[in-house]
Amino acid sequence: MKTLLLAPTESGVGLTTICLGMLHALDQKGLRVAFCKPFGHLNEQGLDRSVELIRHYTELQPPQPLPCSRAKALLAGNQPDLLMEEVIALRQHVLEAAEHKPDVLILEGVNAASDDHLLAQLNTLMARSLDAQVILVTTPLGQSVAELNQRLEVTANLFGGISAHRVAGCVLNMINAPLDRHGRIRPDILQPSFNTSLSWDTIQAELAILQRNDFHLAGAIPWNQDLTAPRTWDIAQFLGAEILQAGEVKKRRVLRVIIATQQVAHLLEQLQPGTLIVTSADRDDVVLAAAMAQMNGVALAGILFAQSTPLQSRILPSCQQALDRGLPILQLQQDCYQMTNLLPEFDNKVPVDDETRVRHIMETVAQNLDKDWLVTLLAGERERRLSPAAFRYSLVQRARQQRKTIILPEGDEPRTLRAAVTCHHRNIARCILMGNPEQVRRIATANAIPLPPDLEILDPESRREKYLPLLMSLRRHKGLTEERALQELEDNVVLGTLMLYQGEVDGLVSGAVHTTANTIRPALQLIRTQPGIRIVSSIFFMCMPEQVLIFGDCAINPDPDAEGLADIAIASADSAKAFGVTPRIAMISYSTLESGSGSDVDKVRAATQMVRTKRPDLLIDGPLQYDAAMIPSVGEKKAPGSAVAGHATVLIFPDLNTGNTTYKAVQRSAQVVSIGPMLQGLKKPVNDLSRGATVDDIIYTIALTAIQAQV
Repeated sequence: MKTLLLAPTESGVGLTTICLGMLHALDQKGLRVAFCKPFGHLNEQGLDRSVELIRHYTELQPPQPLPCSRAKALLAGNQPDLLMEEVIALRQHVLEAAEHKPDVLILEGVNAASDDHLLAQLNTLMARSLDAQVILVTTPLGQSVAELNQRLEVTANLFGGISAHRVAGCVLNMINAPLDRHGRIRPDILQPSFNTSLSWDTIQAELAILQRNDFHLAGAIPWNQDLTAPRTWDIAQFLGAEILQAGEVKKRRVLRVIIATQQVAHLLEQLQPGTLIVTSADRDDVVLAAAMAQMNGVALAGILFAQSTPLQSRILPSCQQALDRGLPILQLQQDCYQMTNLLPEFDNKVPVDDETRVRHIMETVAQNLDKDWLVTLLAGERERRLSPAAFRYSLVQRARQQRKTIILPEGDEPRTLRAAVTCHHRNIARCILMGNPEQVRRIATANAIPLPPDLEILDPESRREKYLPLLMSLRRHKGLTEERALQELEDNVVLGTLMLYQGEVDGLVSGAVHTTANTIRPALQLIRTQPGIRIVSSIFFMCMPEQVLIFGDCAINPDPDAEGLADIAIASADSAKAFGVTPRIAMISYSTLESGSGSDVDKVRAATQMVRTKRPDLLIDGPLQYDAAMIPSVGEKKAPGSAVAGHATVLIFPDLNTGNTTYKAVQRSAQVVSIGPMLQGLKKPVNDLSRGATVDDIIYTIALTAIQAQV
């Protein structure tokens, strides 16, 4: 096991966020990771924010750190060895509590203030005592190239210098952040002359330490407004504001604050998503303008009445529709001058309960770390596993290899819109949104989704009649009339499926609004099955805490016969292998091996034998009960000698009733992410979504579809 210490060059470099992203990145690469923060500043409840973030957003449960006050007391008393013994004991506790032996232990260093010489020693002591390799974490904010280089070299020298090979590299955080004259981040600044942050191009070209062969740039994290924007709720809590109308106060984000002292005509252009308007309660014109903006789909951060007696606004009751759409209304006793003096003191560290922001931070940091280099740095003998994060990461990487075109018939659905924009920015696929362009743009604006100008929006009304001859030629033999064909072409899924048939797109994803039948029926009628395939089936990728499992068929076939069940098992095993899961097939039943009888279990037994005959290269066993398939101790008892029992990765259910019930029970009861269903056997990829799909579900289904299209 390797130990990696993330050490800051100074306070305020975003050390905790880099730790979160590092854990996520290494999990994506299949490493088992443990985390420990040896020293921290505990709150009144004895809790450390970093540790609480790790506990809340990962599977890890690290202990609370030693208080910095104790560390200072022992160092002041010249007892560093005793202090390090306590650190080693804490590390041992972390390792013993780990469910599996970790491949790497990540240590969060100490964020010491520049004048705190006692705490500044701790990172050096920990690296030496725990034999940890070090990655420095820094930021170019407010520094010249020479100052940044000097700070990195000085910090590295505390660990013996770069040539001592303990310091492996650095992570640069918050690159290209907009700054004011005082070096503070100001996302609302528009004048380029105020932006004194070093650019990435300048850092790459001029930072001398990065030109060394023995010092690696482990990551370069660009500044992103979404990573720093606090919720309206956070600002209200800091100012001690009274919440008059909550609305979406815990969802809306403050990107800029404006003091509404001017005439409304000069205010209108500033009413943008994320704007917090500060005004007095007697400015009915400002309140009305804000309400109208909200009604037009502009997601303002809220209205803050400054120096107010209990609610004076006479027009507020007339704005109920805007309030019903989530517009927060706050009230503060201080005047505008006092409030603007308070805001620079706002601590913008990410709160533990801000899940959206934390998840975005983890993903953004992980994307911008050099994961392959980190794996090489931490290389050692270990048993690899395909973790959910590793699986999702591999989906994105493979989808990027060939940027396929995916049609989204539900182009005006907000989750689908967000997923398409993300896929566009991350180069996962070239998405085409099908829908009325004006409607799509209006919904995007209302949900604060910035649509890239080169993201294609396809108006279906301009295409429907074009596909009438094709649909008639494909379905005339089934008695389809021209009148009925025109009716079917009103369905965007049918239209998208015809585009797929023609080769104008590479895949189709639908189901956020439509039913499974609406999505799949056109594919079965028009795309049809691959040569030699008897049956179209589906699988779910079940992202369990430790690994990804394949469940099939949980969406398509109500009651397949033995031959159909065998075909499903073979197709599912091939899909598993294609997506990086080593297939060990368990044919699920209410009975294990020869312990039971009856037509249902006989069907599973016959299907198992068919797979062995058709595909002797596949590892399969059955019938197996679910617990015998999944739990090693049960598998050893019920099916001794089986290479599958207790270690199954592909679970084939005997019918749709069993499969769908099991996947939903596992998904909901164990809070497991399930990706799918992914259809198997069609000539071209069409995939369905659950109507409760999240944005991430849609993103990864698009990636799955793009990978299928590469075959």
